[in-house]
Amino acid sequence: MVELTFLTRTDCHLCETARSAITEVVAGRDVRVTEIDIDTDDDLSAQYGWDVPVVLLDGRQHSFHRVVEDRLSRAIDALGA
Repeated sequence: MVELTFLTRTDCHLCETARSAITEVVAGRDVRVTEIDIDTDDDLSAQYGWDVPVVLLDGRQHSFHRVVEDRLSRAIDALGA
C-alpha cells in the first residue's frame, strides 16, 4: 500500500484543485490518503507556509502548489500501487 499524505489548508483554491486530481488518480488503487490541514500543526505550518498543497508519497515530497495527474500516477505506479 502507498501512503499519500495531502497537506492543505482551509480556503485554498489550489488545494481544491489538487484534491480533485488526487481523487481521480488514486481511484481503485492500493493507496491510503491522509489529509492534514497544516494550520492545525505548528511544525507543518512553519515548514510549508504558503507552499500548499503538498503531496507526500510514503513520506517523501512528490509535489507542491500543483498536482499533475500523469506525474502522480506514474509515481504511484513506480511504488507498486
